[in-house]
Amino acid sequence: MSDISPIEMPAKSPAKEYLTRGTASYRRASLALFLSGFSTFSLLYCVQPLLPIFADEFSVSPAESSLALSLSTGFLAVAIICAAAVSEGLGRRSLMSISLVGAALLTIATAFAPSWHLLLVIRALEGLVLGGVPAVAMAYLAEEIDPRGLGATMGLYVGGTAFGGMSGRVLTGIFAEYLTWRPALLLVGAIGLAAAIGFIALLPPSRNFDRRSGFDPKFHLRAWLGHVRNPALPFIFAIAFFAMGSFVTIYNYAGFLLVAAPYDLTQTELGLIFAVYLFGIGASSIGGMLGDRFGHFAVLLTGIAITAAGSALTLSASLPIIIFGIIVLTSGFFMSHSIASGLVGKLARGTKGHASSLYMLGYYVGSSVMGSAGGWFFAIEGWSAVVSFTLGMLTLAFAAACAAGIFSRRKL
Repeated sequence: MSDISPIEMPAKSPAKEYLTRGTASYRRASLALFLSGFSTFSLLYCVQPLLPIFADEFSVSPAESSLALSLSTGFLAVAIICAAAVSEGLGRRSLMSISLVGAALLTIATAFAPSWHLLLVIRALEGLVLGGVPAVAMAYLAEEIDPRGLGATMGLYVGGTAFGGMSGRVLTGIFAEYLTWRPALLLVGAIGLAAAIGFIALLPPSRNFDRRSGFDPKFHLRAWLGHVRNPALPFIFAIAFFAMGSFVTIYNYAGFLLVAAPYDLTQTELGLIFAVYLFGIGASSIGGMLGDRFGHFAVLLTGIAITAAGSALTLSASLPIIIFGIIVLTSGFFMSHSIASGLVGKLARGTKGHASSLYMLGYYVGSSVMGSAGGWFFAIEGWSAVVSFTLGMLTLAFAAACAAGIFSRRKL
């Protein structure tokens, strides 16, 4: 069977050759993008279970300790905009490869940081380097995968991000208890480097990407403005901001809640709670397939509602119910993120890399700004205030999804 399937295009347009299910190239691309998601998110979020440790060791507040993550996601958000422009000339595959290797090496460097401020500088640089992966990966999928199976493939990529987010958190938590946090970060960095090498070896070259020589700021500005003027896309970007902001807020401060009385969890026990990311892997793939079959916006709204339900469940004083709430929240979030990220490629009119970069900008600005802001609520009113904060954001995400559905009817 051929690895590619010619799709007829309008007159005077060259036929595009998409990767289709059941072919060797499709399987290689799927595995490579899974590895890219795994490496990116394991490296990005490996510090999250260490936030209580950082607070103690460096004598900083919970909100300040969250900067070890928020600075990475904040700088990543800025880098994504630049990465979309750079990839137009450098190429999707080359930029992602450089980013994955660089981020793994910076994680290894973090393990040797002698001071809190230098650790933050390294983490900020890591965010800048990682910007070459998320938006470009989504653009690669939108350009190279048969549109009829894009939802399922995007779900697999998001599943890789979920697996990476889980692995980075779980492994770091376990390693930190038995080896201290520095060897933990060293080992996670080495694993990320191995995944980056696998990505480079597996990913097929782009077939439908048109390289642009030089750098034309006006072209990129027009591309971004064009997507902002799309009636539906700004609402999808808002969903990324609010949904990711609520998700990261819960994960940032759940550790502070659960290592304190009356739960008194160890670092290993706290790390193992992040194994609930496995439910995100399944939910992202299932969400993509359900969206292809039953309608993207119906599944998107369902995912946001499930996320809110999970957040509310963590208000319980019972540890099993809190963990169940995190499972529900994780499943709902990855279902909605899988659908929303796939909708960007479907709704964008050309320059899909630029559209993806705006989605990821909202995604990571939400993570950075709202993730740190949640620490203020935690310091003032405790966990109930954190949950109220997240439910407010999810209400706004739900409203944005409704608006996006209305404005996109003619497009989809």
